Amino acid sequence: MRIFRFGRALLWMAAGAALAAAGFFFYLRSITRPEAVAPRIDPPSVVQQIRQASELVSVKYTVQKVVGLEEKKVPFGAERILLFVQAEVLGGVDLASLEPRHVTVERDRSVTIYLPPPRILQVVIDDHQTKVWDRRITWWTPWVPHNPDLERQARLKAREAIEQAAIEMGLVEQARRNAETVIRVLLAPLGAASVTILPAS
Repeated sequence: MRIFRFGRALLWMAAGAALAAAGFFFYLRSITRPEAVAPRIDPPSVVQQIRQASELVSVKYTVQKVVGLEEKKVPFGAERILLFVQAEVLGGVDLASLEPRHVTVERDRSVTIYLPPPRILQVVIDDHQTKVWDRRITWWTPWVPHNPDLERQARLKAREAIEQAAIEMGLVEQARRNAETVIRVLLAPLGAASVTILPAS
């Protein structure tokens, strides 16, 4: 019985020593571990973070338009063209133009950003899908030539119509929403308490 009690006492002593060592170890870690430092947040760091997303806020629409163009002839008659045009319209916000003066950071880490306005960045006409549907010449005087530049003029008119159609379809507004969403996601790791986005004047 004495041997058993002595062994059990040694066991308790060893367990106590192990607990004491563990406690001391965690105590050392608690007094030597560096405190978590909040990420730096100031206008330059905010701008640097946002500029990385310049390609993420773009919106692409495929727009189709039928455009008619007529050119009156002298002394009478006309030349008409009917053009079916398909184009890719790219819209977005030019985040690369953002500068520190467009950003304010308050002491409570709230951020205000004055964002450039969304706009159409590019219109690319798809030549494979663009076709002349109809072309008519309504005169019979041989000295009045046809206009070989009429199709180019129709394409220019179609481009304007496509840009307007993309705006009416909400491309610019969607680009603005995308930009705001991406910016808020990017600033979260910096510890921004709140993010207010306003249009730049």
